[in-house]
Amino acid sequence: MKVKVQTLDATGKGDIELNEAVFGVEPRADILHRVVTWQLEKRRGTARAARERSDVARTGKKFGRQKGGGTARHGDRRAPIFIGGGKAHGPRVRDFNPSLNKKVRALGLKMALSAKARDGQLIVMENLDVTEAKTKALKERLGKLGFGKTALVIDGEALNVGFAQASSNLREINLLPAVGANVYDILRHETLVLTRAAVESLEARFNG
Repeated sequence: MKVKVQTLDATGKGDIELNEAVFGVEPRADILHRVVTWQLEKRRGTARAARERSDVARTGKKFGRQKGGGTARHGDRRAPIFIGGGKAHGPRVRDFNPSLNKKVRALGLKMALSAKARDGQLIVMENLDVTEAKTKALKERLGKLGFGKTALVIDGEALNVGFAQASSNLREINLLPAVGANVYDILRHETLVLTRAAVESLEARFNG
């Protein structure tokens, strides 16, 4: 699969041959759904459990007589209505640490990349070098490249500092290194932008 390589000044840099084993996989909704669900559950924090009535260390002795005291007939200091008593219907510990086979996770990422390539929403850049790290100048250039309403830009092993500074105030642009490429972020952006270094890094990641 050949894709045109562009630069930030809207000039072509020839074509790049994309690996069909990475960018030519037929997407499956069930695989993508499993990977996205796994990602979202994985990032949830575990709730801290509250001590309920059975967890509080207080006496269970009846502390007053049954009649004549002018108060309710309590028999347990661990009741939720007392200070120091157990919490009624408190939060429980829930496990948000699901597991998913590595092969399924890798297949999901390939399918996400392939979906963007198939739908024409993949842009390959030679690099992200900018002459000046100014947001206004960068926004004008990106408008000519057709980045769409939202774009995920994936660079090589290290981020381009100038581009990162210039795009930090652009809400529609998100920047990641190649090692941070993931299914959820790829699918939730309209356009996927890869540098040549990112393409090489992703292909080496699956072939290694």
